[in-house]
Amino acid sequence: MVRQRTIKALTRAVGVGVHSGHKVELTLRPAPPDSGVSFRRTDLPVPVTIHVNALAVSDTRMASTISAGGDPGAPKVQTIEHLMSACAGLGIDNLQVDITAEEVPILDGSAASFVFLLQSAGIALQDAPKRFLRVLKTVEVREGEGAALKWHGWSPTTATS
Repeated sequence: MVRQRTIKALTRAVGVGVHSGHKVELTLRPAPPDSGVSFRRTDLPVPVTIHVNALAVSDTRMASTISAGGDPGAPKVQTIEHLMSACAGLGIDNLQVDITAEEVPILDGSAASFVFLLQSAGIALQDAPKRFLRVLKTVEVREGEGAALKWHGWSPTTATS
């Protein structure tokens, strides 16, 4: 059985949002099995938790942005892609990210600083099987028409774009 992963201990970083220019404190905490990755905005009068999933994506211009229910008017977290890439690369399934602003700090501009933070906290195997998606038929996403058409397709046998 391939087991789910989280971090062993809490770890922190302070930086600046690349788009907002605001100082932000980031705290990475272990999370229980099957909880996934979630961001908790601790700077709001009532903290808001946003679970990372496809339906939470509210904008992709200039940065990957998530908000509760994908509502662009709801509290949001921007520029999550480098941290999420580090989690994917290290196989981190479950993580709580406390954040004191609406944008993840840019740090060195790559996933490397986040990989360092996660590895410094230690990787913990959890007593739950990792879950995988198996694509059984072709998936295609299209946007626009004519010369403005953008699309990406993937099938179980060949990848196309």
